Amino acid sequence: MKPFLRSQLERYAQRLQELDFLLSREDIMADMAQYRAISKEHAEVTQVAGRYARYQQREADLAAAQELLADADMAEMAQEEISAAEAELTQLEDELQRLLLPKDPDDARPAFVEIRAGTGGDESALFAADLARMYTRYAANVGWKVEIMSANESELGGYKEVVLRVDGEQVYGALRFESGGHRVQRVPATETQGRIHTSACTVAVMPEPDAAQAITLNPADLRIDTFRASGAGGQHINKTDSAVRVVHIPTGIVAECQDGRSQHSNKAKALQVLQARIQEKERSERAAKEAALRKGLIGSGDRSDRIRTYNFPQGRLTDHRINLTLYKLLAVMEGDLGDVLTALQHAREAELLAELETSV
Repeated sequence: MKPFLRSQLERYAQRLQELDFLLSREDIMADMAQYRAISKEHAEVTQVAGRYARYQQREADLAAAQELLADADMAEMAQEEISAAEAELTQLEDELQRLLLPKDPDDARPAFVEIRAGTGGDESALFAADLARMYTRYAANVGWKVEIMSANESELGGYKEVVLRVDGEQVYGALRFESGGHRVQRVPATETQGRIHTSACTVAVMPEPDAAQAITLNPADLRIDTFRASGAGGQHINKTDSAVRVVHIPTGIVAECQDGRSQHSNKAKALQVLQARIQEKERSERAAKEAALRKGLIGSGDRSDRIRTYNFPQGRLTDHRINLTLYKLLAVMEGDLGDVLTALQHAREAELLAELETSV
């Protein structure tokens, strides 16, 4: 194990002793807010300190087994113990590295996934629908819930824009690296000559704002318009002005919703998406400033970043940020996204670990 990692882990063992002492004090117990905060930290520190204690124990086991190698009667058993200890130490070190990485509190939050058709006309809108289906299928596979917040459908059944709300465990943390430009190469359904076309969509993944920390929208800064919903929805949706569009005047950011059955629910959903978009604008501006100083492998999540190509004639998916190529495109489009998301997560962890090492 690298010295900088060991020094970081030693601090956790010391901090655990401090937290044990604090939790034993009556004055801490009397302040529930403080008690909850310390209890939460205690649980996190215990997890790291416990795994490090196990690592140290296996190091001691390995050293003892290596000493037994000199004894001919014990050599075979010692070699088995050495192999087992070395395998577990490798696994524990990898686990400890990940536990030490800084955590984004937004990772555990639900997320809005906004998919917008780009170059390519009708084919781009159809691809936007394919991406929405891909994320919805993946969400179903891992037990997440998906709700359509707003949808602007195209004539051929695709989406000019669609916003999904995805709720479940660690949603934003898993999907955050999907933000960027997605390019598709295939023969469109509307193509009569069999030629391959290239079109694109942009995806933006935004954490749902925490109600306790959300920015307060000044009503004077908002323009709220109601209009008659278009598209599918039966008789009701065409008879009433239930659709809502909200404009944040200072930034020009717009959100609309027409999927709900009432103007009230559509307004609430539109305001949720608007808040997420405003916070994402601030987040992306911060990320752009950081990227100017240090260009990360994964990128800033800006819409202009072309992150992935879906090549249907070759059955190939390529993520350009990490040079990942998979020849199982049809499975991915059916929601088999696990390998892609895991590879991106590991690449990001490697970046964070390198940053942690240089900061020590």
